[in-house]
Amino acid sequence: MVRELSLAEQASLTSGAGMWETVAVPGAVPALTVSDGPHGIRRPDPDSADELGISESIPATCFPPAVTLGCSWDPELARRVGAALAVEARALGVGVILGPGVNIKRSPLCGRNFEYFAEDPYHAGVLGAALVTGIQSGGVGACVKHFAANNQETDRLRVDADVDEQTLREIYLPAFERIVREARPAAVMCSYNKLNGTYASQLRWLLTALLRDEWGFDGVVVSDWGAVNDRVAALAAGLDLEMPPTGTDEQIVDAVHDGRLSAGAVATAAGRVAALAHRYATTPHAAGAGTKPDAEDAAGVGTKPDAEHAAGAGTKPDAEHAAGVGTKPDAEHAAPADAARAGTPGWDVDAHHALAAEVARSSAVLLKNDGALLPLDPAAAQRIAVLGELARTPRYQGGGSSHVTPTRLDAAWPELRRLAGERTELTFAAGYHLDGTADAELAAAAVGAAAGADVAVLFLGLPDAAESEGVDRTSIDLPADQLDLLRRVTGTGTRVVLVLAGGGVLAPDGWWDTTAILAGFLPGQAGGTALAQLLFGVHAPAGRLTETIPLRLADTPSYLHFPGRDGHVRYGEGRYVGYRYFDTVEREVAYPFGHGLSYTTFEYHDLDVRAAGENRWRVEATVTNTGDRFGHEVAQLYVAFPAMTGDAFPGDRPRHELRGFAKVALAPGESAPVRFELAPRDLAEWSVPRGDWQIVAGGFTVELGASSRDIRLRAELTTPGDGYVPPVGPMSTVTEWLAHPVGGPLFTAALAPALDGQPLDPALVALARSLPLAKLSMFPVGLTPARIADLVAQVAQHPS
Repeated sequence: MVRELSLAEQASLTSGAGMWETVAVPGAVPALTVSDGPHGIRRPDPDSADELGISESIPATCFPPAVTLGCSWDPELARRVGAALAVEARALGVGVILGPGVNIKRSPLCGRNFEYFAEDPYHAGVLGAALVTGIQSGGVGACVKHFAANNQETDRLRVDADVDEQTLREIYLPAFERIVREARPAAVMCSYNKLNGTYASQLRWLLTALLRDEWGFDGVVVSDWGAVNDRVAALAAGLDLEMPPTGTDEQIVDAVHDGRLSAGAVATAAGRVAALAHRYATTPHAAGAGTKPDAEDAAGVGTKPDAEHAAGAGTKPDAEHAAGVGTKPDAEHAAPADAARAGTPGWDVDAHHALAAEVARSSAVLLKNDGALLPLDPAAAQRIAVLGELARTPRYQGGGSSHVTPTRLDAAWPELRRLAGERTELTFAAGYHLDGTADAELAAAAVGAAAGADVAVLFLGLPDAAESEGVDRTSIDLPADQLDLLRRVTGTGTRVVLVLAGGGVLAPDGWWDTTAILAGFLPGQAGGTALAQLLFGVHAPAGRLTETIPLRLADTPSYLHFPGRDGHVRYGEGRYVGYRYFDTVEREVAYPFGHGLSYTTFEYHDLDVRAAGENRWRVEATVTNTGDRFGHEVAQLYVAFPAMTGDAFPGDRPRHELRGFAKVALAPGESAPVRFELAPRDLAEWSVPRGDWQIVAGGFTVELGASSRDIRLRAELTTPGDGYVPPVGPMSTVTEWLAHPVGGPLFTAALAPALDGQPLDPALVALARSLPLAKLSMFPVGLTPARIADLVAQVAQHPS
């Protein structure tokens, strides 16, 4: 059909019709509406002058963003959020959601880290694939972004990311690869930045050779908004759709006419866009009309595994309230008729709000809980001082293109008052202004309230302006007035519960004198209710960190390289991002990757590892709730590699890497198995000389634990490798020749006549190991250029 269109019509399909629509060709191709919305649909209000819709958009559920959802370590929950997003997208006439973002948290200063899942590519890939699966189960397309090496906002439209191939393959590409291979997203969005000298929008290796030819992507590659600098070069590289339009379609037509661009390339790109439009073009409709069961399941149709499991325990508040405090069961909420009763434009606002609260509860991370201060007993006779403006004016999302107008907004302070029993006396003091303006009177009132209380619950965090698309942070500190308040409140001697809000890592300055710390991150529109329920023990925190919290910014591996200068940013830390760095060099941290406490305790036992094929193993263990409350545990599987010891291990490698995780819900005394499978790729590292993944023969360790630094069980294993032997030639070193199964014996035999049975001086051996074979012709060891050429020829006759 597309090939029957004129060249001009085809060219028009490769550029948008407006800010959020693709071009329609009457009688042939419908228009498609896209929308920002990794954690909520940001559909611009047609009655507003704000075409971008950032300040004014149609209300939609503001789910917790990826920084928070990632901390749930729960792919099924991510899938349900995706399905809910699809319901709302279809109701608002949106065919493709521009998300999720799966870029790696290279530096805690990145202003857009709140939109990304983790510092680890395995985790980001699993959660991202689940979210995409949920979105597309509801008949809406997902657009994974930002491809690739887009890890800062500073100079983001021009900066050249200098990243070596191994680092790209092992850190910055795997999340995209997993999502493409497993979830088959409708679209991939290329990033603004250059990658090793070429704009991502014009890099054929990235958009075609890697994405399509190697990974099998068959959807549409769309530009980030304004990322195209050369229409012709971008289309030739594999970019299908420029957004928004720049009015340069004639450049495509002219390039075909003068031979710089093939007509087939234009037709192919136009065909992909047309196929996307035909598949996902939609109009607003009521919830349930034509949607798939998975989309209806977004709010929890049917019984969720955790809720079902919790109901079976039947003894603790967590178990009794697993389906949502003060609400009907999710299954009852989800009937399409409820949408009409709620008076909404096509979805059950209450059910989606309840799902947002569930995500916030499941993702909050209890960092510290000395003396089991939390949960607070709502029925106890006590005085609780609730401090901090953020308790009544919540910080719940970041700024920029993902900013959602929520359907409602919960604050913690009203919910704490609702949950508190008659014998609990609650007082509130703001303590500070959100704009950072110092106010001695406000601070003094808060300190006074803390001094007269049994417990002070202090809400602190970053203001809205601190985290937004387009701007990187300059520090990881709390605002100065909040830090001062924290020190003064802890100085009263009252036990302090610190509740943190923010989309990025915060330095732990001033935290050490607190009794308990609960990190809510950016909890979405229902976060206030969720945090109050966690504090009073209606539910237990179930989140785990997806980003290491360092003691100070200067400890982070990218500190000396971020954000670069003179148009370049060098990824000088290589593969050593996050815990890969901290754990390899044994650098002390405040809280490690994967850390998170519960209101109960867990024990790991009965590790069983069995071979399941060549370079494949099945790993199983049992986790038991050894406390007296219902709770969730996240068992994390790491593969650890030998230390860097020269000949024993050729090359450097991170200390260990995440290769699996499982979240289990357990009643007191209950046990559950956790099962994992290790595949060849889980043992491999990228070999630049080979241009492929490589498994080096030798020992490795399977580690199972509660964080990257809380390993409970270990098993030592051995892999035969993948059989690949790197080739050797005249410029290969003596060490490389000696390690070669064919070249080693040949080389040793060639030296024998010159040595005449005498051992070599150890100092000379050490010197020679780094010398290329060809250079040995200069030394009196009997290796003439002709003899070296003969050795190379003999090895070439025995390919690996």
